[in-house]
Amino acid sequence: MAAPVLRWGCSGTCSALAWVYGVSRRRRGAPTGSTSNWIRGQSSLAQQPLHTARKPRKGEHEWAAVVGLEIHAQISSNSKLFSGSQVCFAAPPNSLVSFFDASLPGTLPVLNRRCVEAAVMTGLALNCHINKKSLFDRKHYFYADLPAGYQITQQRLPIAVNGSLTYGICVGKTRRQVTARTVRVKQIQLEQDSGKSLHDDLRSQTLVDLNRAGIGLLELVLEPDLSCGEEAATAVRELQLILQALGTSQANMAEGQLRVDANVSVHHPGEPLGVRTEVKNLNSIRFLAKAIDYEIQRQIKELEDGGEILNETRSFDYKLGCTVPMRDKEGKQDYRFMPEPNLPPLLLYDATSLPAGADSQQVINIDQIRERLPELPSVTRERLVQQYGMLPEHSFTLLNEVGLLEFFQNVIKETRAEPKKVTSWVLNTFLGYLKQQNLAVRESPVTASALAELLDLLDSKAISSSAAKQVFEELWKNEGKTPSQIVSEKKLELMQDQEALEQLCHSVMQGHPQVVMDVKKGNPRAINKLIGLVRKATLSRADPAVIKATLEKQLSCHGSCPPA
Repeated sequence: MAAPVLRWGCSGTCSALAWVYGVSRRRRGAPTGSTSNWIRGQSSLAQQPLHTARKPRKGEHEWAAVVGLEIHAQISSNSKLFSGSQVCFAAPPNSLVSFFDASLPGTLPVLNRRCVEAAVMTGLALNCHINKKSLFDRKHYFYADLPAGYQITQQRLPIAVNGSLTYGICVGKTRRQVTARTVRVKQIQLEQDSGKSLHDDLRSQTLVDLNRAGIGLLELVLEPDLSCGEEAATAVRELQLILQALGTSQANMAEGQLRVDANVSVHHPGEPLGVRTEVKNLNSIRFLAKAIDYEIQRQIKELEDGGEILNETRSFDYKLGCTVPMRDKEGKQDYRFMPEPNLPPLLLYDATSLPAGADSQQVINIDQIRERLPELPSVTRERLVQQYGMLPEHSFTLLNEVGLLEFFQNVIKETRAEPKKVTSWVLNTFLGYLKQQNLAVRESPVTASALAELLDLLDSKAISSSAAKQVFEELWKNEGKTPSQIVSEKKLELMQDQEALEQLCHSVMQGHPQVVMDVKKGNPRAINKLIGLVRKATLSRADPAVIKATLEKQLSCHGSCPPA
């Protein structure tokens, strides 16, 4: 059968278990009390820390947590998966809806080439096997914002299978050591998004916005190789970086472009896996970690108290910090999957199977897409470590903070300072100010050029390190002044008059004879006090190393030599 017609839509080794130990087993009766009491109990449980990786005490029982993820990423495309409707966030309700999106009779799907290429590129980046033949299916279920009564997806034969996602997680007492872990990717499939229901509680009505209906999604199913919220959050963040590097999805969780469902269960090691619950629609990496850790604790407590875990769907209440039931899954829904009759099999080719004379506009070449793969985050980190000599954990921070790597590279281009000094200033001073003010990199009042100029002043020994921090603080006030102007106005230049510095050192030594005696007696801290007194006298305008050398020279004369 011929491949479906394609439409252009351009782009605008793992530790599977963590040991978790619950409290001593005790029985309890049926739950009593009001719903508010139950909610308070759930909220208090959310405050309890997750205990992992320690030996059980007497009377405690080992538990192993198993976590699997299903991730929906909105494909970065100008138009929808099967229609020509525009994709635009926050457009007026129902303003971007085609006849096909509204499921009018007689309308037919036309596959978006851009979405297929995005799926192939994502699969290649995640080490997947790309199926040269994949199928589309109808998944039937009724919901108000699904006008057709079914979703077009790829249940039987998805476009990519059997991949892996490697991510780094911080371990050790100081959490500065990064270790690599891997989660298997079961499959990646193309499917269309549903619309959005807007609930008006004041008027007791629900309104439907179909702008989102039909937007192309990548559903990525990860095997249950994760064991806690931190691992899940780190894996999703790594996936987010990969999607953004590829350009296949903007993966902005705040705009719903990356949504995560987590399947969580606990069991005793060596026993069958426990009953799992599904926590739906997690749209924040921080909430993802909290929801999973809470759900692990909740299930352990429930089993330790003699209860049972229900196979149910839950949601995460971020205000209470706990998961709450949505609906049970005991009666498994029959989605009545069937082949999509209006879409033939999707056929892909590589260099060896490409038909002679094939129209390049109607054929997708896997090898050509492979050649277009950009530098992935893992490769970028390795390059940063090798090129600039930074620690691996510093490379992770540069990539994890949105826009920070670009800022760092711009500073590097414009300054003569050593890369290690740039790294220190960007990760400690600059990032510290951002976090203190809760700002994104793009919102920073200090530009990369300004920081580069400041580091040049510091590198040329025109100012001291303490003066540089004062200059940075003034730059943060965003008064439109350059570092050089601030240094001149505040008179922060380093003292260049060696004779004047020697006079100051001599005066300080004469004024503090007891400290001088302590230095002579071999007290190593005493000279630091003298250095501090001289710096205070110079308003921090003298280089501490020069001060120390001058003091040591005069001390060698036993304090009796007059200054030069």
